[in-house]
Amino acid sequence: MIDVFFQYDFLMYSLYTSLMIGFLAPFLGVFIVVRRLSLMADALSHITLTGIAFSLLLGRHYPLFAALNPVYMGIAFSVTGSIFIERLRNVYKFYKELAIPIILSTGIGIGVVFISLANGFNNDLFNYLFGSVIAINKQDFYVVIIVTIIVTALLILFYKEWFFLSFDEEQAVISGIPRRTLHFLFMIMVALVIGISMQIVGILLVSALMTLPVAAAMRWARGFKQMFFYAILFGEISVLTGLISAFHLDLAPGGTIVMVNVLILLVSITLTKKR
Repeated sequence: MIDVFFQYDFLMYSLYTSLMIGFLAPFLGVFIVVRRLSLMADALSHITLTGIAFSLLLGRHYPLFAALNPVYMGIAFSVTGSIFIERLRNVYKFYKELAIPIILSTGIGIGVVFISLANGFNNDLFNYLFGSVIAINKQDFYVVIIVTIIVTALLILFYKEWFFLSFDEEQAVISGIPRRTLHFLFMIMVALVIGISMQIVGILLVSALMTLPVAAAMRWARGFKQMFFYAILFGEISVLTGLISAFHLDLAPGGTIVMVNVLILLVSITLTKKR
């Protein structure tokens, strides 16, 4: 069933991109879940939707934007949204979690306005919402490679610092770890991963790939490092199974990948219930 993915370039790019996303999203997702920032992925995904809708709207009126891949505008909005979340967290120092619903609501509101100005949903926007196996081209593939290398290198380089901040932030700050700088960098990384993942998984479902494999991994892992192994394993299984099934059954890959993730989570909960 997988042989067909090596017969056409666009399918091959989709396969390799999915494998990288299946590795990167759960890898980053472990820190997201442990730091209790799971809703941040949802907020930034909706900001990404706003950027996509804005790019499609501009493309209807200006030829320059018509030739521009909406993904890049979505990534720009996502990174901007991460900056605003960090700013709002500093404004509401005692209610930092309030920054996430503020950005989430703002992203939905502005996105709906842009969509209405563009006369509603169109096929392109539908593909970005729920993913598409034909959405990846050669240029996008290289962008995903670059982002994967950069984010993986940063996660490995600052692993100890983010580990410390995740479990004892106050002590980490006292020890001299630059909390604000590292948190800001982490938000940018999340925004980039969401931006490159949305073409395969879809904007509305990308946060699931960051959290569901981690939730399943928590049922099996006996330590923090083991959680990375299981999360990435479950992420790769769900992406591969979901992508291949979606292609052969003519389904949206995002929804299929998420359903495989849900199945893995349910099996994990059932098998480890007595442990």
